[in-house]
Amino acid sequence: MRFARIDALRGAAIVWMAAFHLCFDLNNYRLLIAPQNFYDDPFWTRQRVCIVSLFLFCAGLGQAAALAAGQGWPRFWRRWGQVAGCAVLVSLGSAFMFPRSWISFGILHGIALMLVAARLAAPLGAALWPLGAVAIALPFFVQSPCFDSRWTDWVGLVTHKPVTEDYAPLLPWLGVMLWGLAAGRWLIENRREWVAGPLAAPLRPLAWLGSWSLSFYMIHQLVFIGAIELWRWLGAH
Repeated sequence: MRFARIDALRGAAIVWMAAFHLCFDLNNYRLLIAPQNFYDDPFWTRQRVCIVSLFLFCAGLGQAAALAAGQGWPRFWRRWGQVAGCAVLVSLGSAFMFPRSWISFGILHGIALMLVAARLAAPLGAALWPLGAVAIALPFFVQSPCFDSRWTDWVGLVTHKPVTEDYAPLLPWLGVMLWGLAAGRWLIENRREWVAGPLAAPLRPLAWLGSWSLSFYMIHQLVFIGAIELWRWLGAH
């Protein structure tokens, strides 16, 4: 069962992410008039936080929809395998592009782990709200150097952000997915029309895009970087 309004919200997150990544790529190729610092400038770092938050909240909404449709563990694991497989490809591709800051635990790695955690936590019902709050707050109060290696930084209780192009650890981001799951279950049970109602025609492309989010995520950077390389090659000839 798909809810077009949830797909449209996910599609909006994808458009925002794509615009962000295109700006990053142009900056990385030194094609922006004013060079940008995507790692420290609040204008960009805050956008990343908002984009990741929206993605993970939508992932939680999607899990609520899947549970409402009676999705069993076999189907869950098939979809999980796709996400996990794509995460491995992202690590390999980033190691080629950024050997010193390759992605060992980015957004897809995080989603793969959080989906399992959220699925196991789903029976907690209303307790998902405080559990999510604890997950979000914990990294602000608990940090340890033992979590600073690439083998352990996936937990999120690091003393400093690792040198990597993407980082979405279990904590605090699991809390956002749990909130999405809790919100989705409440909406489906109490305000179903808010997510299952008809979608305005101008928003339907977003819903279509949102239903193919993983595929889009995996190809959009290849398209952007390929187009930039082609443009540079044509300019040199």
